[in-house]
Amino acid sequence: MKLWGGRFTKPTNQLVEEYTASISFDQKMWRQDIVGSLAHVAMLGKCGIVPMEEVRQIIAGLKKVKDKIERGQAEFLVAHEDVHMNIEKMLIEEIGPVGGKLHTGRSRNDQVALDMHLYLREKLMEIIQLAMYLQEALIEQANQHLDTVMPGYTHLQRAQPVLFGYHLMAYVSMLQRDIERMTETWKRVNVLPLGAGALAGTTFPIDRTFVAEMLQFDGIYQNSMDAVSDRDFIVEFLADSSLIMTHLSRLCEEMVIWSSQEFSFVELDDAFCTGSSIMPQKKNPDVAELVRGKTGRVYGNLFGLLTVLKGLPLAYNKDMQEDKEGMFDTVATIHGALALLTPMIQTMQVRKDRMRQAVTNDFSNATDLADYLVRKDMPFRQAHEVVGRAVLYCIEQQKYLLDMSLEEFQGFSGVIGADVYDALAVETVVNARNVMGGTARNQVEKQIAWYREKLVDTHAWVDKNSQKVMIESLIDVGSPA
Repeated sequence: MKLWGGRFTKPTNQLVEEYTASISFDQKMWRQDIVGSLAHVAMLGKCGIVPMEEVRQIIAGLKKVKDKIERGQAEFLVAHEDVHMNIEKMLIEEIGPVGGKLHTGRSRNDQVALDMHLYLREKLMEIIQLAMYLQEALIEQANQHLDTVMPGYTHLQRAQPVLFGYHLMAYVSMLQRDIERMTETWKRVNVLPLGAGALAGTTFPIDRTFVAEMLQFDGIYQNSMDAVSDRDFIVEFLADSSLIMTHLSRLCEEMVIWSSQEFSFVELDDAFCTGSSIMPQKKNPDVAELVRGKTGRVYGNLFGLLTVLKGLPLAYNKDMQEDKEGMFDTVATIHGALALLTPMIQTMQVRKDRMRQAVTNDFSNATDLADYLVRKDMPFRQAHEVVGRAVLYCIEQQKYLLDMSLEEFQGFSGVIGADVYDALAVETVVNARNVMGGTARNQVEKQIAWYREKLVDTHAWVDKNSQKVMIESLIDVGSPA
């Protein structure tokens, strides 16, 4: 018999039951569901809505259900539809009809919203911490390569020499924005929806503030219709995750390129590569490729939920059951990508010789020749044209700018002197960009120091908020005074 079956004269069609059930995926939130129920029933007791003796029975029963699930002795059934009904059924089996009083003053609509808020704030914290670990790995590699010069690219064509550490710090910057977006999203996640009922609140004299404090939420939804129908916080998380995956995918694309034989700028550790079933010589950067590939599924989860929500009237609709699988999948995808990329970056071997060879056998110092001419009082547009002709000459002669004699240089402009060779040297070119955000060594050192300070700030934020997501410690919050 369904817990809601009193109004019905027929059992649910089996196909309908299987099609509409969410227990196959929402059972991931069983722990959050029990935590929310403990807080709810403690509030019912405090407010005198349920007698304290029955509150104690329900709390004891919920803890028995928790223990059974943890021991693998509980079975989640499709017939009970979702995690909420399964746990309530288990509770009633443990303590009898009094277990049915647990649902007083709430609906599955605000119950599931609570579960997702509890679940997502926990996962947000984990993802923020994993992103910080990746930042730390990139910063450490950058710090070890403050003198390693490589070509910087635009259009995948060699553009200007940069420090390898400088290149890596660009990804640290991207991850910093990702972390800041996640901490902003936390504000919308850490809001209590419970107490909204089905859509209009409840007739019972509940105390939502008590529940919010017990579950350590920073705020409460002010409108019950919004509380049960809001999925903005999940959309925001999926959007944040899409940007993280964009950045990780770009990093992985560069790892794929750099580890190729054509570049050979880096070598990825064997533990993060695979071989070929037919070509014995192959060492494939599969982790990087798969992170790049999984980016698409995260994008899909975002657009899938946006599409579900776009035409829904207020308040709750069954369509909203589609909010969970994409959220769970994105959490798993982001978690796996960040957890794998950190050790992959830490163990990556950098081929300084190959990078040096690449940056000396190109024309990436051409802009510096133009700047040299500008400092000799030549207008930049004229300098640009002069250097363009010099580059064309070198291509025809199969040489590079520093291979030209002083006489050849002066054939393009008489203002060029012997100091041009020092001006076009790789180290000079790199360190000449000694402006905030530039690739000069001391500027990269400043960037590293600045982001290390940001990591300290983020660690402090995590420490401040971490107790709010400790689900295990919250299991005991239901014990009434």
